[in-house]
Amino acid sequence: MSNAGTKHHMPTGFIYFFGALGGLLFGYDTGVISGAMLFIGHELNIATGSFEYGFITASVLIGAVLGAAIIGPMSDRFGRRRLLLTAAIIFFIGAMGSGLAPDYALLVSFRVVLGVAVGAASALIPTYLAELAPANRRGGIGSLFQLMVMTGIFLAYVGNEWLSPQGLFNLPESVGWRWMLCLAAVPAALLWLGGLFLPESPRFLVRRGDEDGALKVLQQFSNDPKLVEEELNDIKVQASIPSGGFKELFGPMARPVLIMALGLAIFQQVMGCNTVLYYAPTIFISAGFSTHFALQSHIVIGIFNVIVTAVAVAIMDKIDRKKMLTYGAIGMGASLFIMSAAMILLHAGNGNLGSWVCVVALTLYIACFSATWGPVMWVMIGEAFPLNIRGLGNSFGAVVNWFANFCVSESFTMLLVAFTPKGVANAEGQGIARLFIIYGILCFVAIWFVAKKTIETRNRSLESIEADLRSRAHAQGHREAGEPKA
Repeated sequence: MSNAGTKHHMPTGFIYFFGALGGLLFGYDTGVISGAMLFIGHELNIATGSFEYGFITASVLIGAVLGAAIIGPMSDRFGRRRLLLTAAIIFFIGAMGSGLAPDYALLVSFRVVLGVAVGAASALIPTYLAELAPANRRGGIGSLFQLMVMTGIFLAYVGNEWLSPQGLFNLPESVGWRWMLCLAAVPAALLWLGGLFLPESPRFLVRRGDEDGALKVLQQFSNDPKLVEEELNDIKVQASIPSGGFKELFGPMARPVLIMALGLAIFQQVMGCNTVLYYAPTIFISAGFSTHFALQSHIVIGIFNVIVTAVAVAIMDKIDRKKMLTYGAIGMGASLFIMSAAMILLHAGNGNLGSWVCVVALTLYIACFSATWGPVMWVMIGEAFPLNIRGLGNSFGAVVNWFANFCVSESFTMLLVAFTPKGVANAEGQGIARLFIIYGILCFVAIWFVAKKTIETRNRSLESIEADLRSRAHAQGHREAGEPKA
């Protein structure tokens, strides 16, 4: 019997929109806390800079690691669509619970719950979109996830501004932050309602023996019966391979993709992306601008992120993934070096010049990240793993990405203290300058990794990528056994 989701024929645009909508929740829930934290500490009597204060943010990252770890294997067993609906429910519970929490313990507990949904979305949505999209449009459609993430971050920045005591609605401190956190329940409810009409992944349907259901889904995305039939036959061949586990994930066949996924997941974080995005106001203040300018700039950065990511969606299937990653890393590394030089200019007394150079460099860095490493990493991880371990592989990559996010975020303050000279004017700016040099060096290390350890996936069907992996593993096995090539 066909999956219920295949009975509804929504326009493909709506399918892609609701399929990616979890990314908006991902972005909103990770971005909103920067504004809410200004008021949570006052009401719950939590000292700024204390472990308890920092753990409110870190709790989501811990939950994200857990959610990313469990969602992949479960999606291979229960299907992408069903778990997307489950993630929407968890988002709703986590958002409402966080906003209504009467004390610190419950707030952190619900933030962990929210993190589970965030991590689940990061592992599940790129896989779901990759399995629905035609090969020649998969990059653009897969990067809708990152576009939704950036849109969510922007909406969080706007919400933080409007719901603050000096904002549009003039809400008291004790009320504003609760509304900031609770508002995430609205898109969560929309995701659940839209998810009721989404089709199941045709790859999952074939694996469970529902070829008729898979055919109906494929027909929604292509008007060419011949291409649909060819794709279905390719899926059937790959789906006939038994489901794998960690043995297959770490085995010789999947090893090139596993190395690629782990490297991309780690480099996306250690190049400083979240440090720059989360601490942009702090960076602006260190560059000599006012607090008001810094907070307003956060909203401008949010708008800029959305625009640049939209451009990336448009060009994703026109430029090779590896080229995008390489050019993006060059731009990010150069921007970080320029930003460091600007901070040094500030220390040398060239305040006005250094401040504006810093603004331009930070903007350039964000443009390079949002157009390349932001969306491309998730797209490549979502499309590269073999079908029989795709959920598990994407889950593993997302876990590593969230763990790297946690390590970079938690180490930023400690490293900043270590690199900040004592008893020097504009000391924090000097610390940021030194830290950004390290992030910049890692950008150029990432270029080497992309050149040597990644595979090109643009304009290739998921089945052809998998067939190539199996062919490589077979040839490698013959070489290791000392056998001549066939």
